[in-house]
Amino acid sequence: MKHLRSIAEAGPEALIRLLDHTDTMVEVNERPVPKVPALRGKTVCNLFFEDSTRTRLSFETAAKRLSADVMTFTVKDSSVNKGESLRDTIETVAAMGVDAFVIRHRSSGVPWQVSAWTTASIINGGDGWHAHPTQALLDAYTVRSALGRSGGLDGVHIAIVGDIRHSRVARSDVEAFTMLGADVTLVAPATLLPPVASAPTTDDLDSVIEKVDVLYLLRMQRERMTEALVPSLREYSTRYGLTPERAARLQEHALVMHPGPMNRGVEILVDPAELPGAVITQQVTNGVAVRMAVLFELLGAGSGLTS
Repeated sequence: MKHLRSIAEAGPEALIRLLDHTDTMVEVNERPVPKVPALRGKTVCNLFFEDSTRTRLSFETAAKRLSADVMTFTVKDSSVNKGESLRDTIETVAAMGVDAFVIRHRSSGVPWQVSAWTTASIINGGDGWHAHPTQALLDAYTVRSALGRSGGLDGVHIAIVGDIRHSRVARSDVEAFTMLGADVTLVAPATLLPPVASAPTTDDLDSVIEKVDVLYLLRMQRERMTEALVPSLREYSTRYGLTPERAARLQEHALVMHPGPMNRGVEILVDPAELPGAVITQQVTNGVAVRMAVLFELLGAGSGLTS
């Protein structure tokens, strides 16, 4: 693999390989000193044109645990504010010697465009409404490990609930989950579904709540909306929020997931800490291991993971 710009581009063989690599990285992270020299001499640049906490810190941690050098670029501290173009920014930073760019941008397709301007590997850290492949990888890994699976997710029923229309996470998750054999249902009002859905849909959460193995909750992406798509947040919570009553109807083994940040009182009206199946903090933990696996796949071929 040269790049990771989408799950579809990676394909099923690479998807399984990355999940298997993640098992190794989890073991590294459990060591007293969670660091290996696998990417010593490599440089990773985090290029974030949108705000981020989890993804940016996760990639920084992942690169450092593999002993790579890390450069972090944020727009507010850069020459972009002086009118510098995206291409000039990429070419300037690449000239400093960069092996991989992690790019987050508000416009869909930017990671593909950037790959034409540099020979470095490109990792999509989220582009517009389009894709967020490393989030999908960490979600797939979390489901696989929490349900005790190896290989794929055949027969696992996953409901993704909420603002699917504006969610790059939902798009990448559907690609990853279905590629691994899971059955995915999208749950949302019609106004929050994309024009062409990539999985079966329903507007009735209560019709599926007792059947799912994984309940994946999304936040309302209000910063991406240009119109009122639900009558009110209160009505949305009534129909699509995880209430105590709905939580009680989940199967005993069912997982509850959320990519963060959560809007408490909107899509989730219970304390996740009180849900036995909540794996939201595990998603964050697994994010570091997954991103270590991605960096190792792209930059560390042929090198070992010795301590």
